Amino acid sequence: MRLLFLLLWRNNFTLLFALLLSFCFYLLVVNSKFQSASVLNASNAVVANVEGGVNYVKEYVNLKAYNEQLAKENTRLLNILNASVYNKLSKRDSVKDTLYVQQYIYINAKVINNSVNKRNNYITLDKGSMQGIKPEMGVITGSGLVGIIKQVSPHFCTVMSVLHKDTRISAKFKKNEFFGSLVWNGEDPHFATLKEIDKTVPVKKGDTIITTTFSAVYPSGIMVGTVESSELESGSNFHNIKVKLSTSFNNLNYVYIIDHLLKNEQHVLEEASTINDH
Repeated sequence: MRLLFLLLWRNNFTLLFALLLSFCFYLLVVNSKFQSASVLNASNAVVANVEGGVNYVKEYVNLKAYNEQLAKENTRLLNILNASVYNKLSKRDSVKDTLYVQQYIYINAKVINNSVNKRNNYITLDKGSMQGIKPEMGVITGSGLVGIIKQVSPHFCTVMSVLHKDTRISAKFKKNEFFGSLVWNGEDPHFATLKEIDKTVPVKKGDTIITTTFSAVYPSGIMVGTVESSELESGSNFHNIKVKLSTSFNNLNYVYIIDHLLKNEQHVLEEASTINDH
């Protein structure tokens, strides 16, 4: 307390000046309508700026919850798309209604680890066997492909990214259905290569590349990317097509895991056909 009194005594002239200045300012505002209005407008502007800053902070703090809600809503919409169901009845002239069974189910997940600068890149998600996740399920974002589930634990799973030397994804041209294999050359995470497209197929920069159902991992029509360039290798009958990937692997956050409900049935039938050929 003694130190406080000493501090006040040493600065008594400064404090007196501040007090008198405040009193003069008060008299000026009270006795002048113009000054009063100016002070009021200035104070309102300050309050508005402070409230705006507070609201901005609140929105930023709640951003995680907003993103999670958006991912859940997108998952619900994906699950009711026509591409997610299987036409149970063949269309006939006498049948106007069609019955559908669910063929694909989408499960939202959050990326908790990711790499893009290695030759073999993996992604870790916060969903595992307790949520029904299994190896060989496809993974996508709202903008395109991500990869294929590799290993699964009760609470997590790893994804073999499109940016992996062993990834082979069946992809096709949206405009004409010609298909080939999408691979990554291990260099730029923004580009991949589409191989096995016959040299007679017309290829233009900007052509859209989408998934096929041939691998039984993805439904048809998932965005892969667009053609950046194309060249014919010497002595080859196929294009070497550079594809700009639609997925930005550098900022993955929420993804969707695809459960193909009829996959086992398809595999059993195809394996039986192969055995019978021998």
